[in-house]
Amino acid sequence: MKSHRLTQPAAHLRYHDIPGHGAPLVMLHGIGCASSFDYPRLLAEPGLAGRRALLVDLLGHGFSDKPENFSYTPRAQAQALAQWIEHLDLRGVDLFGHSMGGSVAIELAALMPDRIGHLILAEPNLDSGGGAYSRAIAAWSEADYVARGHKESIQAFRADNPNLAGSMAVASPLAVHRAAKGLIQGSPVSWREQLLALPMPRYVIFGERSLPDPDTEWLPQHGIAIRIVSDAGHSMAWDNPSGLATAIHAALEFNACHP
Repeated sequence: MKSHRLTQPAAHLRYHDIPGHGAPLVMLHGIGCASSFDYPRLLAEPGLAGRRALLVDLLGHGFSDKPENFSYTPRAQAQALAQWIEHLDLRGVDLFGHSMGGSVAIELAALMPDRIGHLILAEPNLDSGGGAYSRAIAAWSEADYVARGHKESIQAFRADNPNLAGSMAVASPLAVHRAAKGLIQGSPVSWREQLLALPMPRYVIFGERSLPDPDTEWLPQHGIAIRIVSDAGHSMAWDNPSGLATAIHAALEFNACHP
């Protein structure tokens, strides 16, 4: 695992840089999760195996630092990632983001569109208001969530979603709560509007068990291709890693042929 010290905030961002061919694939995770945990399995699948990939843990999550003087909004996370991408001088990046990571990916692509080749999102937050998970977290006050809400959430996940319980156990309670509040508050320019305005090929992936979703019709009407991962819900990297890897590969191939 590698580390890069950011200047704003003064914290270390940690990531796996998997060597390989082709444009670098930067992968961003959702709230309470970690790319270092979610995505290594995907890179063993046909279509993604052998290509360069950077699995970065967002601040407050996984192995990255967890500064207390940071807002943890998607915009702030994107600004931190932009420093990292500039430091590595990455260009022509294929950017993938899941759930909250999708909102971060949209913000990052808007910050540096000339460096992003393809934008691939998996059930991203496109509008303010958050989802059921982030709303449940944000219903706590920050102090109460840090004191006991985070532990209660982990305990509740242990039986039905042990992967999320494990990821949450190493995430900062403060970061998770502030991230949830950030998703509910949204952005001055909505992530949906930002997505429509972006110049690079864009692609959105849904889990079959998350349907119906009106965006499966709305997005193609606005020039954004979609793909469905069978036998998967929102947590598709865990539900069907092979299917998600196939969908990401198809997105890259489709967009390469349909600029």
